[in-house]
Amino acid sequence: MNLTKHFQIINIEVEDKKLDDLKILHLSDLHINKKTSIEKILELVNFCNSLEFDFCIITGDIIDTKVKFIKKQLEILNLLKKEVFYISGNHDLFYGLEDLKKELTNFIFMDNETLKITYKNEIIHLAGLPDRFSKFFKIKREEKLVEDFLKNSPSIFISHQPKDYKIALNSNSNLFLCGHTHGGQIYPFHYLVKLVQPFLAGLFYKNKTAIYVNKGLGTWGVDLRFKADAEVTILKLITKSVK
Repeated sequence: MNLTKHFQIINIEVEDKKLDDLKILHLSDLHINKKTSIEKILELVNFCNSLEFDFCIITGDIIDTKVKFIKKQLEILNLLKKEVFYISGNHDLFYGLEDLKKELTNFIFMDNETLKITYKNEIIHLAGLPDRFSKFFKIKREEKLVEDFLKNSPSIFISHQPKDYKIALNSNSNLFLCGHTHGGQIYPFHYLVKLVQPFLAGLFYKNKTAIYVNKGLGTWGVDLRFKADAEVTILKLITKSVK
């Protein structure tokens, strides 16, 4: 995969000056499976580590097979530089979230977690939720705890599905990051995704919250994308200019 072709920098306007010039490497939906070569993951890690960013966020669906088949790939993924925060996606839950967590020793797991991150001597409030499918795995989503924490400013909310955007809105969170949709993956499936998700792909603004839906890097079902390119994205936060 030519990662340079899929790389982009997205400028996101935010109101809180404490977030100005923050650079987040946003990855999603890697869908690492038995066919994913070690060389492909190594290429991804080397490419990402050549970029300039403050920390990395992966918004779910890292795996698409049982962990025992892809241990070497996950070992290499662990070599991503800087802090890497991640939450579960539906595929991670299905194929074994606990096994995945054991392998990603250098990553910070954010399901039902709240964390204060220091950036330029300021505090950023980061919180995440398990995927909405977690109820089928008897995992409770601590929505109130997360929502209350995100009311601290500035704050960033991460979850797998765009459907969770209302939690960000209710807490006036500055930024909501998600994935799951693959941007439709193969046109015209875009229209089906739009029936079940409020956002398909890209950047949106709702009230005081910026929302970014990452199309992901991997594929599901058929190893093909059409009019829904894979992406490796750096999100650069810029304070809104006061006119």
